[in-house]
Amino acid sequence: MGEVTNQSASQTDAEIAGQTTGEARLNGATTSEGESDFIERLRNGNEEAFVFLVDQYHRTMFRLAMIYLPKQAGAEEVVQEAWVGVLQGLKRFEGRSSLKTWIFRILTNCAKTYALREGRSIPFSSLADMEIDSDEPTVDPDRFFPPTARKPGTWISLPENWDEFPEERLLSQEISAQIESAIEGLSLNQRTVITLHDIEGWTSEEICGVLGVSVTNQRVLLHRARSKVRRALERYLDEKEEV
Repeated sequence: MGEVTNQSASQTDAEIAGQTTGEARLNGATTSEGESDFIERLRNGNEEAFVFLVDQYHRTMFRLAMIYLPKQAGAEEVVQEAWVGVLQGLKRFEGRSSLKTWIFRILTNCAKTYALREGRSIPFSSLADMEIDSDEPTVDPDRFFPPTARKPGTWISLPENWDEFPEERLLSQEISAQIESAIEGLSLNQRTVITLHDIEGWTSEEICGVLGVSVTNQRVLLHRARSKVRRALERYLDEKEEV
């Protein structure tokens, strides 16, 4: 979670978007030659290859399923359905994306189908378009002086410098619990992106490929999520200092 705590709180959405000039929608990297050999082993029913695949992705699949379907039983069922879909679809997999991207697309499709079956509404289709154009501020407006002040729009108090906190404190179970709680309070889109990027270690390309979001949207969602988590930690640490 170092990415969450070290992200500059003063960076704007416009600056984030400006880093992706000339962007294109990404569908994930194509299958490499080494991966093609592994896929062929899977198609031939190699048990060791499939066990390796499950070891690699099952935990992350379950974590992602829990974001969309918070009940454990439902998430477990979705993951099992996704693995069945992977086995059944291997013969048709054409390698136009990475195997990882393809597997997690199957998972999100299974989650959507499950949600519809259970009468739930999940905004999968809105991930690509929502939030970047919304009026939601990246940083709470109360962090800045109002228009009537001598220096309107400047920081009332600068964000905490995390380098001043002992590393063992930032990595403690207590802080980890606060980070998890803050992430739980995010919107579905922000929660998904920060979980995949900062917790699971996915690249921006992989996230865009699986969720079908643009590079700019992914960056803005991640920046907003980090800013909210950072603010929640600041409040918590301020309260601890006052005790």
